[in-house]
Amino acid sequence: MNDVSKVSEPLVVAPTSDSEKKWWMLLIISGFIAMFSLAYLGYSLLKVTDYLGDVNQLEVSAVNIVKDVNDATFSRDFDVSKAAYAKLLTNVQSYELALSRLQNNKMVGDAEAINAISSDWQSKKSSVDYIVTHQNDVNALQDLQNQVQDAARQMQKQYASVTDQAIKVGLSSATIKEIQEQILRLERISEKMAALTSSTGTNTDEFKEEVSNFTRILKNQQAVYGQASPSLQAIDDTYQQMVKPVISQLTDLSNPTIQSRESAQALTDLATKTQEQLSKIDRGIITQKSILIPALLLLLSALALAFALYRLLRQQNSQELRISEKENMRQRQEMEKEAARARQIQEENERSQMAILRLLDELGDLAEGDLTVNATVSEDFTGAIADSVNFAIDQLRQLVLAINTTADRVAQSSQQTQMTAVELAEASEHQAQEIAGVSAAINEMAVSIDQVSANASESASVAQRSVAIAQNGADVVQRSIEGMNTIRNQIQETSKRIKRLGESSQEIGDIVGLINDIADQTNILALNAAIQASMAGEAGRGFAVVADEVQRLAERSAAATRQIETLVKTIQADTNEAVSSMESTTAEVVKGAKLAKDAGEALDEVQTVSNTLADLIQNISNAARQQATSAGHISSTMNIIQDITSQTSSGTMATARSVGRLNEMAAALQESVSGFKLSNDDVFADN
Repeated sequence: MNDVSKVSEPLVVAPTSDSEKKWWMLLIISGFIAMFSLAYLGYSLLKVTDYLGDVNQLEVSAVNIVKDVNDATFSRDFDVSKAAYAKLLTNVQSYELALSRLQNNKMVGDAEAINAISSDWQSKKSSVDYIVTHQNDVNALQDLQNQVQDAARQMQKQYASVTDQAIKVGLSSATIKEIQEQILRLERISEKMAALTSSTGTNTDEFKEEVSNFTRILKNQQAVYGQASPSLQAIDDTYQQMVKPVISQLTDLSNPTIQSRESAQALTDLATKTQEQLSKIDRGIITQKSILIPALLLLLSALALAFALYRLLRQQNSQELRISEKENMRQRQEMEKEAARARQIQEENERSQMAILRLLDELGDLAEGDLTVNATVSEDFTGAIADSVNFAIDQLRQLVLAINTTADRVAQSSQQTQMTAVELAEASEHQAQEIAGVSAAINEMAVSIDQVSANASESASVAQRSVAIAQNGADVVQRSIEGMNTIRNQIQETSKRIKRLGESSQEIGDIVGLINDIADQTNILALNAAIQASMAGEAGRGFAVVADEVQRLAERSAAATRQIETLVKTIQADTNEAVSSMESTTAEVVKGAKLAKDAGEALDEVQTVSNTLADLIQNISNAARQQATSAGHISSTMNIIQDITSQTSSGTMATARSVGRLNEMAAALQESVSGFKLSNDDVFADN
């Protein structure tokens, strides 16, 4: 027994022929290659997983950076803008970290794409830094805009009170028009301030010029009729408290805000360019070169190791048989003495053959991919080989488990990333639809404003025609007043003449009275003469005839005088009635002239109001045209944002497709190792 052991030990430890040395060399080299492939496969698996994760992170971060920059700089919601700035910092850090790791772990053939992404990022990094640095400036300018707009609305209400006060105290139409122009100027101040925080932007000098014109006219109004309208002081107080402090801050805030928006415009193609460069990276080739090739090399080295073991065992068996034959020839003469040792050697050979066959049988399942088998470790010379094979199987089993686990994780991460990318794409598409709806509404608003402007222009024309008609009416009334004044003067002149006629009639009456007195005296004298003639007798008969004639003449004179007196009284009565009628007519003419004058003044007021109305309608038309222009600018801005959203949606869908391809490659990787069989205990332990 001891002799046999001494013979068989050198056969296991050291090669004794060139052929055996060759198989031992193959065994050592295969084992070394298997160990190296196993280590390299694990390292490559981790490296590829990290590399593809960084690629996906770079794509997602680029899309998020563009979205956060747009929300931070263009949104007028303070909370949305603030949250976007916080997200922007996080996504910039993620982007730079992923880019740095990709630069340090470049795969073969990807250096050009990574360098292009790095160069593009370096050119855009200053824009991102500028946006982040001037975050407070943008928010402060938004606060100033809200302050100015609130002040403008408050002063417009106060100017409305000023207008009512001006109308009550009877200020001129030009003054009322100037007050109403101040209301429109406040609207323009609010629009100029809003333009400073919009994507179109404006020059601060335009805003300051509008404010300067407003304050200049306000001071003039206070100086001219401030006592009649106390609300002007309230307007000045509002301006001093809310608008004047804004002027000194605009220059320091408006330019950084405009620059921030220009920087945001420069970042719109970041996601697109990043995805264009990353699309050049063939992730399937990376996975195959880095994982599948080492795995295949490991499998081939394991098969070579098994084959070398098989050949060594066969050679060792053949050598032992040759030694046994030599021993038999040498010990034929000592057959009886060596019979026991020969049987022992035979038994040893049989055990060796059984161990070799058992090992080969166990390794046959391994060649079919069954990693649940374990080579039996016995005290035979195959024990060390079986132990090495078991170690290799354990390492290969751990490798397959790691590949499956990593593939599952990659698949889960890919599915999650794909779902996120799809959600982002759907959100971007929904955002694009909303923006399209807003743009259409703005266009409709612009059309309506144009229609309002056209109607206002037509109303202005109608108001101008009303002014002309009122002017003609005022001229007609003026001529009527002049005609009535002429009639009044003629009536007054006629009344004077009739009064003079009455006075003349009165004088005639007085003369008639005098004649009547003379007739009475003559009659009395005639009676006295007749009495004297009768007293004279015959001598006074001729004188009596004369006295009778004189008496008859006196009686006729008295009768004629009475008729004249009657006619004069009739003339005086008619004259008095004519004078009364003339005086009544004169009073009516005066009333008519006064009414005509009032009508003329009313027509003047109508003309003034019509002029004011025409000016207001013209101002409304101008404001409507200006609003239509602003609506056009807003529509253009919404179209730009819609294009950016479409690019973001396209980039997100490209990311989703890339992640989908990564998911397919993970499935292919799982399928490549699905031929290996693992025990349930290993699977549960891994889970």
